Amino acid sequence: MADKPIILTVDDDPQVLGAVARDLRRRYGEDYRIVRADSGKSALEATNELKNRSTPVALLLADQRMPSMDGVSFLSEAMQLFPNAKRALLTAYADTDAAISAINSSKIHYYLLKPWDPPEEKLYPVLDDLLSDWQAGYRPPFTGIRVVGDRWSPKGHDLRDFLARNQVPYRWLDVEADEEAKGLVEAEGLEPDDLPVVVLEDGETLKKPSITEVAQKAGLKTEAESDFYDLIIVGAGPAGLAAGVYGASEGLKVALLDGEAPGGQAGTSSRIENYLGFPVGLSGADLARRGVSQARKFGVEIITPQFVTGFTSNDSYKVVRLASGGSLSSRALVVATGVQYRKLNVPGMDALTGAGVYYGSSIAEAVACTNEDIYIVGAGNSAGQAALYLDGYAKSVTLLVRGDDLESKMSMYLVERIRKAPDIHVALDTEIEEVHGEGRLEALTLNCNGESVRKSTPALFIFIGASPSTEWLDGQVARDDKGFIYTGVDLPEGTPWSLERDPFLLETSVPGVFAAGDVRSRSVKRVASAVGEGSIAVQFIHQYLADVGA
Repeated sequence: MADKPIILTVDDDPQVLGAVARDLRRRYGEDYRIVRADSGKSALEATNELKNRSTPVALLLADQRMPSMDGVSFLSEAMQLFPNAKRALLTAYADTDAAISAINSSKIHYYLLKPWDPPEEKLYPVLDDLLSDWQAGYRPPFTGIRVVGDRWSPKGHDLRDFLARNQVPYRWLDVEADEEAKGLVEAEGLEPDDLPVVVLEDGETLKKPSITEVAQKAGLKTEAESDFYDLIIVGAGPAGLAAGVYGASEGLKVALLDGEAPGGQAGTSSRIENYLGFPVGLSGADLARRGVSQARKFGVEIITPQFVTGFTSNDSYKVVRLASGGSLSSRALVVATGVQYRKLNVPGMDALTGAGVYYGSSIAEAVACTNEDIYIVGAGNSAGQAALYLDGYAKSVTLLVRGDDLESKMSMYLVERIRKAPDIHVALDTEIEEVHGEGRLEALTLNCNGESVRKSTPALFIFIGASPSTEWLDGQVARDDKGFIYTGVDLPEGTPWSLERDPFLLETSVPGVFAAGDVRSRSVKRVASAVGEGSIAVQFIHQYLADVGA
């Protein structure tokens, strides 16, 4: 039986140490082993022993004021042994400046003030959150889904990206580099045309499966349980998740549909550092996971992958047509489909998409870029965040920028960090003329200030603006010339409107159909604003339902 993960608490005051250990054991003793130490030195000895035994450590909780080695010093040392463990500082009010400084300089995740009574209010909520984050990234000895294939297979890339974005644990086995993969291919008698192969936990082997087939086998909900809902939300990005949470928590029967994975474009972000309440930042995957957990807590039915292909409004009912066949109906509809990265139209690009050319900073491909020279196209925040994230794996990252500066489109905190990163290079006034490769990306031809140069690379990540996914609303809902949805006072003069009242703030040209987040015309393209719009939309939905007597 595998060891329970460790929660290690350190304090030189025996009474405080005993009280902390008691409260930790009461809350977490069933799932974690509580280890205590009476000094920074003894705690370091304990962490070294745990490291030697390969015992996982989930949380380190240290008192700041200890002789010889204070809490910040211990946590900084212990981080070298267990970099993924969550680190929290227990401190008196007088030491809060040191605690805040430690968050910035020593990568402490949180600080807690003494006394922490009652723990149900002042201790457990913080530790619950930290441990939930740790569990999301923890990888125990693996017994789950395995994906076997060629790194350069677009279908294999799509499968891995889907599993990663849907928080489904899996292990990738490259047939060119992994002995286990080679042995499995030989044992199963697999041919190159059979790849990629998905091996399930029970040993079942799926040859070149569809994403929907894998989703069903992985336990994701791909079909709706009902034909009718109070509210259907199309798109499970921040706006859609927020609308789901607020709608379901206020008594509505809610279905949330997404064609790919919860989180939307924000879910692919490697790090969001300016979202209120998260001083050390969080990844898009973390934000999506939290949102999904919260939505399910209130009973939202999350259905993915499920594409919507069309829409009609029938009196007071809204009907969406599904790619899988059939349709769903509701009293109200929220469109929160967000945006997709625009395609880069240069010779050779389409043939290599998924085989070295990727739109967004694919979670599935980051590790594969280890010790390689890679390129990113774009000058916005998404491109900057991706550059910093991929810099943790790649030998070098070159940011290709069409304009003559970064500051005009990228937040200054990202610009400053990029300038300080020795392995991130910025090429201004640079565009891609052509991509090269047979079956995989091998090189780029760049136009740098009017001069053509060729650069070898196995990976290119593209962030060049975005377009909305609203084709399924064509002819039904008023949109601007780029496909973004008009709402409220932004509806053009003369737009048909069937009610005596004016449209609500986030209401489209069809009563009872609302748009929230990036898909809305003239919206602020930020995660926080998308969350706000998703929650505000529910207020207007209640007013709409009251008006129609639903």
